[in-house]
Order: sequence, then structure tokens, then C-alpha cells
Amino acid sequence: MGGVRSPHFHFPVVIDNQSQMNAAPDQADFTTSLDLLTVGTKARVSTIDWDSLDITEANRLRHFGFDEGVMVEPLHLGPLGRDPIAIRVGRMTVAIRRAHARAVRVTPAA
Repeated sequence: MGGVRSPHFHFPVVIDNQSQMNAAPDQADFTTSLDLLTVGTKARVSTIDWDSLDITEANRLRHFGFDEGVMVEPLHLGPLGRDPIAIRVGRMTVAIRRAHARAVRVTPAA
């Protein structure tokens, strides 16, 4: 009899914590766009949708140091419409538009 008997039920109740543990997504599999990352949360750039950006904006992000594997951290949000976003990229702080940050997918650091 692998179940736990409860005074309220007339049948065995099986508690399976293992399936709940397996249902939780692995932190490494969780990605979000940079524009949705909470201020102060460090993350690693997983992918950048370069095709969704204008060529000049893509080049601007590359010059700022945005690339796969780079650590980033949102520092401040702009006052009106929360645009631009101040982002730390390495030791540099840059301001980018929310629409451009949406093209950057990140994995929050553990």
C-alpha cells in the first residue's frame, strides 16, 4: 500500500513530489527579452534577433558590445514611457530604446 491514509478519504492518497519538481523549468532554459528584465537583474545575452533591427541600430548595438554571451544589467528606466533604458554592458553603461532591447533575448544569471 504505497499511499497515505487520510481520515477524510476512504481511498489511498498518493503524494508525488517528484512530478512537481520535474514540472519546474530549469533556470538555464528560461529566457526573456531585455526590455522585460527587472532593473538590477544581471543576465547573459542568449540571442539577438539582428534581422528585426534596422542596420544602423544593429551596428550601434554591436559597437556598444552587445553580442551572444555578454553579461548585461538594466540600471534605469526613462521617465516617459520608460524609454530609454540604461543598460550596463561589461563596464560601460549605454542607453537604448525599449524596441531595440526587445530584440535581445537574455537568461537571468543564477
